[in-house]
Order: sequence, then C-alpha cells, then structure tokens
Amino acid sequence: MSDTDPAPTIAIESLARSFGDHDVLEDVSLTVEPGELVGLVGPNGAGKTTLLRAASGALEPDTGRVEVDGVDLHAASSKTASRLVAVVPQDTALSFSFPVRDVVAMGRYPHRSRFSPATDDDRRAVDRALERTRTVDLADRTIDEISGGQRQRVIVARAIAQETPALLLDEPTASLDVNHQLETLELVREVVDDGTAAMAAIHDLSLAARYCDRLALLAGGTIRQVGPPGEVLTADAVGDAFDASAVVATDPVSGATSITALPNRRSAAEADSDSRAGKRATVHEETSTDDHDQVHVLGAGPIASSAVARLTLAGVRPSIGPLPAGDAITETAAQFDLETFETGPFSAPSASITDDVIAAIGRADAVVVADPILGDDGAFDRILEAVLDADIVVGVSDGPDASGTSGRVHTARGVVDPERVPAHSLESLAKRLQTARVVDLESIVDVVEYELEHGGDREREDTVDHGLTDPGRVRDERTETIEDASAESSSSTTGTARSAGTRRDSSASMTSRERESAVDAETDGGVTSPDRSDDASGRSSDEGD
Repeated sequence: MSDTDPAPTIAIESLARSFGDHDVLEDVSLTVEPGELVGLVGPNGAGKTTLLRAASGALEPDTGRVEVDGVDLHAASSKTASRLVAVVPQDTALSFSFPVRDVVAMGRYPHRSRFSPATDDDRRAVDRALERTRTVDLADRTIDEISGGQRQRVIVARAIAQETPALLLDEPTASLDVNHQLETLELVREVVDDGTAAMAAIHDLSLAARYCDRLALLAGGTIRQVGPPGEVLTADAVGDAFDASAVVATDPVSGATSITALPNRRSAAEADSDSRAGKRATVHEETSTDDHDQVHVLGAGPIASSAVARLTLAGVRPSIGPLPAGDAITETAAQFDLETFETGPFSAPSASITDDVIAAIGRADAVVVADPILGDDGAFDRILEAVLDADIVVGVSDGPDASGTSGRVHTARGVVDPERVPAHSLESLAKRLQTARVVDLESIVDVVEYELEHGGDREREDTVDHGLTDPGRVRDERTETIEDASAESSSSTTGTARSAGTRRDSSASMTSRERESAVDAETDGGVTSPDRSDDASGRSSDEGD
C-alpha cells in the first residue's frame, strides 16, 4: 500500500475457524476500504456467514486477526466493537412488538451508558436514519405489523443510527421480492458512497456484480478470487465454485456483469446416486452428438442467446447468423469463440455475408430457429430458402413444447415474432415448422441431439411451394416415419413432461402436403388469422399442454 492509499477500515488476516473436526474457514485474508462495498459470494456452506460473524467480533477465530479502524476487534470490549461495526443479520425477526422508532434507537446503545436516557444527538441520529431509509411513516407502528421488505429497511436504519465506520450484512436481500431487493441494495450503496466500509454476503450473483465494488469468491472455506465483479465471475470460476454451468454476459441495461446458471445435464440416476452418497453435484458436459455434427442457429436476442449457450455447454458448437451488430447473442458467442455472421444495425446482410450464412447453413446437419430477424429483402429470402431446405429444423418456442399439436400458426408465432419477420417469411416458416420439432429452451439440447442421431434415417418425399418471392422454388419435405407410441398419447393429456426421445408429431402418418393442407384449413390461410382457435378438430384447448 502506498502512502497515499487509505488504510483499510476492515482488515482480516489469516483467519481460520473450525467446528469440531470440520474446517469452515482456512487462512482467509481480506480488506475493505472506506467507501467500498465488498460482496461475499459462493455456494452454500462456503463459510460466508462464519466469516461475517468473525468479522463482527461475535465469533472468536481459531487463528488470525480482525481489525476495524486499527482496533483488534477480538481484544476489544463488546461496546467498543459495537461502535466500530454494525450488523444487518439474515434473520430480521424480533421477539417483541417494539415500535419501529425504538428498534432504530437500539442502534444508539453503544454510544450511551447503561441506564442513561437518550440525548439530543441520539434522537437526531435516529431521525436521520428513519429519513434516509424512508421509514419515517412507519416510526409509530410495531415491528411485527410491517412487511418483510419494510422490516429490512428498519434494521438497516438501526445500523445507520449506530454510526459505525464498518457495516456487515448477511444476505440482506434474502426472502425479499425484486423491488425490495433493489431498494435494500440501493440504500446500502448510498451508505457506502458516504464513506462506510461494507461487506455483504449476497446470494444473487447478478445483484452482487451490479452493486459491489469488489467480490470475494469463497468455496471450500477459502477465498478463491478477489477483485472486480467482471474479473471474479468468469464462467470457469463460477462453474468451479458452484459445480454448475453458467453463462456470463454484460447486462444491456445496467452494464453490469450478469450470470445465468444452467441446469446440470446429469441423468436422474446419477443425481439420485450422488444424493444418497452425500456427494455434491458435478458438471457433465458429455454429449451423444458426434464431434463432427454441425448446427446453425437462425435467431437473435435472449431466446437465441440462451439456446446457443445451452448447446455449447452440451458440446455442440453452433454457428449463428445473420445477427444485427450489438445483439445480445454476440457476447455469448464471443465467450465461447463461436462463428457469427453480423450485419450492420438495421440493415440487410451484404452479398458476401449472405453467401457465408448460406454456406454455413448448407454445412449444418441441423438448423435451430429461435426468434430470428428477417427483413423484407432478397438477401433474407435467400437465407430463408436455405433454412427451409435443411434436413433437420428445430424451432425454439418461448412457451411449452408444441410438437404434435394442431394450430401451427400459433406454434410459428411462438418461434418467430411477427413484427421481426415479413408475412411471406412467417408463412413459409409456419409451413416448415409443421414437420419440425418445436420445443422450449429446457428441451433444446436433448431434441437437437435426438434429431441429429435419428433425423438422417427419415425419408424425404413430396415437394412444397414455400411461398417465397419466387413461386417456382420448391424443396423436398421430410416425411415423419417414426411411429407414434400409443402409451404417450394418454400421458400428453395429463400435462406430464415427456422425454425428447419419445415425443412425436401426431400427424406422422400424413404426407407433408397433407399436413400443410390441414394447417391451412385450420387457420384460414395460416398467418393471417392469429386469433383463431388453436384446435379446429374439436379437441379441448387444454389437451396436450
């Protein structure tokens, strides 16, 4: 530290603590400077709460030292420690129905002798804390009459009234709704910006990244990394600490690091076996997809971005495009070093980009359609024609799996935003999706793997006009040849989830032309009647959901 750097308000050095034979903290060192908020992040059982208790002076460490403003906290009296550190605990419930003002006034006890009355300074400190936390209107109500979010603000007000140089918070947003989470952290941020040194255990990684100056990543009782959120919360670091796959990106609104955790792709038998053995979850990224299988994603925005992330973490490395410059998916693609084809903002792809996209689609063994942007331009028509000619097409819907249901126009509208696609393109995609699998994000990996394994065995017959600008362009339609298992038809009416490998289109016995005719008949021309009933055959609209 140079002579010009401020001395840390909180200095934790070589801290260790065990309970019985279990080492909870091992050789933990951390500093927090004035006006800095350091977030403690890590999996359950990492030692975050134990570290906070030791840092507050409430828990004696086995070895190590905690100083606040240069004072050894564990050598100081309880009153001295309370003048140095204020604590917002995880459990804010109180045993008695104290008025809110009295609860806030409890923060002044370290500044008074045992039986002395409150001074003018005490009353002013309480009033300032109530005003700062916007709890003045609650002052005369009892603590058990107010909501959880209001109670959290009152407990923060008590800590503010304590007027300490250091503030410790244990899961301050736990059990709060989104609005109260933001209110609480905004309030903490205001206190920190006035010069208080704060350390908080925060479960939500994205919130921690948004509000904290630095993060300390704990796992296994040690600090793995300390630094700015963007440096600490990498996909590898999060995956290693939490035993989970994660996509790390920049939030387009706040500009902060955003973390999206993805489910572990283990079998139920593996999970059950590990649970019985007391093992933690581990990431399995193996996939049955051949190493040489290629997938192209036609889409943009958050749905396509999530689909790309899930496919990549499963071992599939898709190409993506065309993409408008700056789309959310570009950062995900950059993180995984994927091939993308970008256009200028609000412009059609150039001839060379169009040729590159068509070539990528031609090389692909499967095409995933996930909320694409297709303008009313010849370049987009060429790209769409290549997609429609693909052997395997999988649609990603923002709703449940729609495979095997009637009302394909509504299915198409779940895959494609009509405002982002011209009418003729939407109609063409609706026809193609009639013989494609349409699934939600949770099923995308399993379905793509299944289609790649079995799709090549399907026969292709018949020709269909796609309705593009050149009516002479046609392609062969795939014919479903996999039999529909009768046992699955009953389970579909119960709303239970079925595996990707056993779901089938109920129209598998029809030719592609017959299926397209059925769709057109149901929807009176397809995409022009979005408000018509999904089911023209008389089934209940809930059947198969």
